[in-house]
Amino acid sequence: MVKIGIAILIAAICAVLFAVIGFALGQIYRKNTAEKLIGSANEEATRIINAAANEAETRKREAILEAKDEIHKSRTETERELRERRNEVQRQEKRMVQKEESLDKKIDAIEAKEEQLALKVKQVETQLSEAESIKRIQLERLEQISGYTQEQAKAFLLESLEESLTREKAVKVMEYEEKTRNECDELAKEIITTAIQRCAADHAAEATVSVVVLPNDEMKGRIIGREGRNIRAIETITGVDLIIDDTPEAITISSFDPVRREVARITLEKLIADGRIHPALIEKIFEKANREVEQAIRQAGDRAVADAGVGISNNELIKLIGRLKYRTSYGQNVLNHSLEVSYIAGLMAAELGADVKLARRAGLLHDIGKAVDHSQEGSHIELGVEYAKRYKENEIVVNAIAAHHGDVEPKSIIACLVQAADAISAARPGARRENIQNYIKRLEQLEGLSKSFDGVSDAYAIQAGREVRIIVKPEKVSDAEMSLLARKIVQKIEQELEYPGQIKVNMIRETRTVDYAK
Repeated sequence: MVKIGIAILIAAICAVLFAVIGFALGQIYRKNTAEKLIGSANEEATRIINAAANEAETRKREAILEAKDEIHKSRTETERELRERRNEVQRQEKRMVQKEESLDKKIDAIEAKEEQLALKVKQVETQLSEAESIKRIQLERLEQISGYTQEQAKAFLLESLEESLTREKAVKVMEYEEKTRNECDELAKEIITTAIQRCAADHAAEATVSVVVLPNDEMKGRIIGREGRNIRAIETITGVDLIIDDTPEAITISSFDPVRREVARITLEKLIADGRIHPALIEKIFEKANREVEQAIRQAGDRAVADAGVGISNNELIKLIGRLKYRTSYGQNVLNHSLEVSYIAGLMAAELGADVKLARRAGLLHDIGKAVDHSQEGSHIELGVEYAKRYKENEIVVNAIAAHHGDVEPKSIIACLVQAADAISAARPGARRENIQNYIKRLEQLEGLSKSFDGVSDAYAIQAGREVRIIVKPEKVSDAEMSLLARKIVQKIEQELEYPGQIKVNMIRETRTVDYAK
């Protein structure tokens, strides 16, 4: 057993020795291998560095050569540009020198001309002084011969010249008027005649009804009521004034609002037909009449738009058109008048090749301001323009509304056609009427205005004020001056008077010579 343990120990020692020796030998081998690898790596690194240095040197030489070539090219190009610029500068210098020489020559020539002109001016001044001296001598002789001083002769010549110029101006005006009349009269007559012949408007002038007929005079008492309570209720609810006088079987309704007056008329007629009259029933029937009138206004507006063929779709504008049914002007129903103007303007537009639909639209809306002028401030033209702009109407239609009485300048042929159609509709015999006081006052104003001009002997308004015949003094107004005087009278009539349609100014001059045989 001892021997076996010794043997194992010896074997273990040997194994340890062999392991140590093997490890040492392995280390020595690995070290030698590593030294060999490091040596080969150093050699390879040295070789790469040398190769890189050689390549860098080669590229450096190439870059230097390229830079030298580029510098050479740039230098050559720069020298070429400098030569060209130098040549251009030399050419410009030559041109400048030539221009300076040319300017010097021109300046010399101008100075020579100025010297010549100075000499001529001196000669002219000398001649003028001589001419003034001669003129003064001649004037003195003329004054001695004629017996007039220079100022008197000048005044006489100016007066003669003014008379001559006035006569020539009047003759020219007459010539141009005659020429224009000859050229335009036939065409205008043809267009207007055709339009009127083709116009199918209803010419009956409808007056606003303001009188309610009663079945008997006892109804007046029932309308008045006990202590006047019924009539007070009617006036308060309808907003009108009832005039109950001695007129048999009739009550007059008074109100500036035509629509309100119509509502009151219908209310009264319904109350009379019912027979029962008391405040509660009055209010109930008034509301029913108000709805009927509103419906009638809408129907009238729709019918007018359809008849005119203008395609208006704005409900508020249609209502305004319908309200014209209850508005009159000099007894002429404004809605009928507007339709008539629409038809005539459209027909004339068709004859002239203008926009027919736009002309009809402008004609229908030209008096739209009269639907509200009783309840709002401003003329019917101003209100019409305001409402047309509010409802986004065409600018041509707005201008036609503003210009149909000549307040503003018409900007289109449509505005001119509406002016003409409005005058034709208003001037038609029987279309309008006015009360006797206003009629007489208007005629007196027309005659007085005509007589206010110097040279007018007398004036007579005829044909219901549509024509004024003016007799002039033949010793003050010549035949040639009559046209100028007529134009002045026309302008003053247009500026100062208000009248329907148009007024014809007819000038009359008569020269009579009386002698006696003895």
